[in-house]
Amino acid sequence: MIEEQSLVSALQSVAHKETAFRELVSLYKERLYWHVRKILLDHDDTDDVLQNTFIKIFRNIDKFKGDSKLYTWMYRIATNEALTFLSKKAKRAGTSSEEVMNHAISNLESDVYFEGSEIQLQLQKAIATLPPRQQLIFNMKYFDDITYEDLSEVLDTSVGGLKSSYHIAVQKIKAYLTDNETF
Repeated sequence: MIEEQSLVSALQSVAHKETAFRELVSLYKERLYWHVRKILLDHDDTDDVLQNTFIKIFRNIDKFKGDSKLYTWMYRIATNEALTFLSKKAKRAGTSSEEVMNHAISNLESDVYFEGSEIQLQLQKAIATLPPRQQLIFNMKYFDDITYEDLSEVLDTSVGGLKSSYHIAVQKIKAYLTDNETF
């Protein structure tokens, strides 16, 4: 990707860094927002994590060597920031990450930023029953349509392991939706 290479070069250039960074934010803000939102489910928390993500990207862009795609590198940062945020939020509340997620799911119905239907709400509830790693894999593959190869870079896992985790997640979601059919 010549365009990505020139963006990275501009980001790593003192003279062009700020302009290039504004372009980077414009190009990736929405994609990263929805990626983080699927992990945290809360709009305000997502905004906080997204801001931290872009700060980390800005501060660390000089360390980006181009061994992976720029967006997979940014997804890894966003994923780690979201998981760290979730962990810290659970610790502050004296509870588990799963309980924090269950609380977020229960708040989705009253969230003014959630525009989903009852079916989408049920899907989110089903996803919330998955272990955190399977949630990530399912969300990134199903909603973001990220290839297994790119997922492997983001999550530092083998393609075979990702395929297996995704398949198991899909089966669990189908079972949950079948058992909890309300529509």
